Amino acid sequence: MNITNALDKAYADKSLNELLASPVDALKGVSEGDAVALKQAFNITTIGDLANCKYFHWAQAIQTLAATEKA
Repeated sequence: MNITNALDKAYADKSLNELLASPVDALKGVSEGDAVALKQAFNITTIGDLANCKYFHWAQAIQTLAATEKA
């Protein structure tokens, strides 16, 4: 899988495990200011933290279940 389009160029050669430990602003489109806001709001500092954030998991679950909900 090619994920280099999702990463800042400085992180394009990192392994997936290295990426999990990388700061969230290693993701393309996430600024240093965004990283600060994520740290302040949710104590998220790494890509792994972002992936494991319970609030994002809950939001994804709600979205998935909403697709099957009858109107």
